[in-house]
Amino acid sequence: MLYYSTNHNSPDIDFREAAIRGQAPDKGLYFPKEIPAIDPALIRDIESTADADIAFRVIRPFAGDTIPDEILYNITKASIDFPIPLLSLGEGYHSLELFHGPTLAFKDVGARFMSRCLGYFLQGNKKKVTVLVATSGDTGGAVASGFHNVEGVDVVILYPSGKVSPVQEKQLTTPGGNIRALEVEGSFDDCQAMVKQAFTDGQLNGDLFLTSANSINIARWLPQQFYYLLAYKQWADKSRAPVISVPSGNFGNICAGMMAHAGGLPVARFIAACNENDVVTRYLDTEKYEPRKAIPTLSNAMDVGEPSNFVRILEIFGHRFGDLSAVLSSSRVSDAQTLDTIREVKQRFGYTADPHGAVAFRALQEFRENTDMPGIFLETAHPVKFPDAIEAALGTGVELPEAVRSIMAMEKKSTRIKATFSELKNFLLS
Repeated sequence: MLYYSTNHNSPDIDFREAAIRGQAPDKGLYFPKEIPAIDPALIRDIESTADADIAFRVIRPFAGDTIPDEILYNITKASIDFPIPLLSLGEGYHSLELFHGPTLAFKDVGARFMSRCLGYFLQGNKKKVTVLVATSGDTGGAVASGFHNVEGVDVVILYPSGKVSPVQEKQLTTPGGNIRALEVEGSFDDCQAMVKQAFTDGQLNGDLFLTSANSINIARWLPQQFYYLLAYKQWADKSRAPVISVPSGNFGNICAGMMAHAGGLPVARFIAACNENDVVTRYLDTEKYEPRKAIPTLSNAMDVGEPSNFVRILEIFGHRFGDLSAVLSSSRVSDAQTLDTIREVKQRFGYTADPHGAVAFRALQEFRENTDMPGIFLETAHPVKFPDAIEAALGTGVELPEAVRSIMAMEKKSTRIKATFSELKNFLLS
């Protein structure tokens, strides 16, 4: 399997090189030259197939011959060694809970998969690798957990000051060791722009061995397909494919789902559930793609004004708007609607949704107003990460899991910088 740059001005490379490089030299994202078909027998027999076997069979064509099967299987199995349950709430609504990993967020799967792949690829490498990552919330903690104490790897995490929740901030600023956090005086888009510029800076790339752990990296992005296969395994009525509503920020998660669908996974439709940062919602309404500066919201991990992975969704559909709009819908959900939805879901189903899951539920609810099609909304983070929103919606807090209680008592360690590339460059070179 070879990968090309979405800007079409860099050489094709294999999975190993794409995972190590992160972003293509021409600033494009790597995308597979072919979308592998999922074995129809796997779809047919999915209920009787072990989770690790499902994940391995899906990811193997993407890795090609860069990792021996036994090692890839072990990497894949370790990436999903926690529950990923699909819960039926009733009335045709189902919650796919992706927060049962070590940092209570969906990004644990991709971060664990990528860190183990890089650990294998970098064996014997003489030059230490610097993993550079921007986070709007959960990516930072997942990457910090996945890469903590991985030999030969330093991690630098950029996050927007005051725009991540207290739990998220503690998860990415407390590990220490090979994990360093930069608190940026700006937005997530500023952080992401600084990271992207770093990969094109000649001096930095001459002095350092840089790679990315954002979902722009194929080793972070592609394993997110596992969620959708495991959801389908638990889907009771195989005669009716589900509608799936995904909280969408940088669009890596929903893009992975659409990749699995392009390979043969039965899905009736995807819904990109957006908050006020609705560039894709507007695009599907107007066919005009107009990024805007990110707006802070209660669902902070989705506060992205220019989602990197949307270009990959366009690649899946050959940039044909009609084909894309036949599969993808989108809705915008305000903060007020988010709080109302948290209350409604609690009252109707006795279920506590986090702000991101609430956005996805609301978008699914709006879609289902004109259809009886059953659906899944993705709960991408534990509600304990968003105490202010839960308190505002329900008038009560969420009990802290033991792992979170211990983290909250730890000292935050971060370096505050301005939202300029020069400050990031000086930090990295020093």
